[in-house]
Amino acid sequence: MTSPETPSVFRPPVNRSMKVLDRSFFQKVIPLSAASVSNVKLLGQIRKDLERSGELLRLAMIKPLMDDDSNPGAKCFLLSLGIKTDDPSTWSPTLTQLIESEAARLRPYDLKLTYDDWTMHDILEATLPELPEDEKETPGGFAAVGHVAHINLRDIYLPYKHFIGQVLLDKNPMITTVINKTYDVGTESVFRTFPYEVLAGPDDLDVTVHESQCEFRFNFGKVYWNTRLGTEHARLWETFHEAEAVCDVMAGVGPFAIPSGKKKVFVRANDLNPFSYASLQDAITRNKVDDFVTASCQDGRLFIRQATADLASSPRSVSIVPKLKVSRNASEAEKTRAREMADADTKIYQEPRLFDHYVMNLPASAVEFLDAFRGIYHGREAEFTPHTPDRKLPLIHLYLFQAKHETEKEEHDEICTRISFFIGAEVSQTDTALDLEIRYVRNVAPNKKMYCASFRIPSSVAFDELPLLESLAKLNLEDKDKSQG
Repeated sequence: MTSPETPSVFRPPVNRSMKVLDRSFFQKVIPLSAASVSNVKLLGQIRKDLERSGELLRLAMIKPLMDDDSNPGAKCFLLSLGIKTDDPSTWSPTLTQLIESEAARLRPYDLKLTYDDWTMHDILEATLPELPEDEKETPGGFAAVGHVAHINLRDIYLPYKHFIGQVLLDKNPMITTVINKTYDVGTESVFRTFPYEVLAGPDDLDVTVHESQCEFRFNFGKVYWNTRLGTEHARLWETFHEAEAVCDVMAGVGPFAIPSGKKKVFVRANDLNPFSYASLQDAITRNKVDDFVTASCQDGRLFIRQATADLASSPRSVSIVPKLKVSRNASEAEKTRAREMADADTKIYQEPRLFDHYVMNLPASAVEFLDAFRGIYHGREAEFTPHTPDRKLPLIHLYLFQAKHETEKEEHDEICTRISFFIGAEVSQTDTALDLEIRYVRNVAPNKKMYCASFRIPSSVAFDELPLLESLAKLNLEDKDKSQG
């Protein structure tokens, strides 16, 4: 039963002073009528008849077919409100015919409802403070990460937080721990972790989650994970192609890297958070993508440049040998033939010396790391178009937060301005060479959105004659000269 659609007679009793859950309080007896059927062979047809006449009780979570305790072996269909056992004027012609033909017998039925029959939302609607309609928001929404449910409670509901946690725990069998975030993600930690309080269940945040047919194990209190981003993760990694090379700069526990590795994409993944790094390493092993995915734990700027240099100097090669399909009783000649066929079908994947993609999934600050791309391919111009056909400069997939504006165009323009500032070159939607695409991901707050901006490294940045550290040194000298002048 969902409260807005449920007739008031079926809703739980109200108690707005309850802050400690008392399950015994939630009881109700509702007098109904029921059509008792002795011949169970007629149940299917009678059900269809009552559904067509609109007289079958329709309430989610309440089964309309019950045992008839007044007639052993018989069943009875609960009928909708308004149908009176002793008043034939309330019966439809269909019901009248069933009674007159003795296919069914009408009887009173006391429907007993308890705490177990109502949904989480029903219980919360009956207990939490009433708010004006424009402010009404029952705090029943939560995100599940493995066995942990996490919620963000408004101040008005904080006195009821443990009550809310217990109801949520009761009504969701897969949940064993409920927590409330006490600050926004990233407010207190560069690792995007958050302080929390346990509302119900044990303080156990060691979870196992599955996404894109991959398994991840981590402590939810020590790493960043957002279940709502599963579709976005898949959208991006599904654009990667077999044997491409990806640099995952802020990889977390690997929601981009691990599925990509399963797709036989070469990924060099990194995260500064040592707990994320440990879970990333575990996911690499657990999902058997060791040949294609490696893990690092260092600053994002350094990783961008080091991974790019390492890729150029030591690309990997992976051989996938088909499994031998040969009987244990096969002769040596047959086994040799099977091995030869397997060798012939062996597929070799060669990691390219250039990244095809850089993923930067740190929306709060990833844009500030774009300066790391200055001069990153200096001296390697011949490896790209027009010198090398069909080898464009790599794509950067940058996640970032953006304040809401009146129009989406204004938001896109501001995103381009910010990217241009940090990367040190104009990035605009009119420059077709950049293949720029700005994609809305989701709302993260009433006035804040999350976007993914995908674009190619501008050639003026990639081939700058001054590497990053020299560029910074030059800027420092210029600033010093200006101050002295």
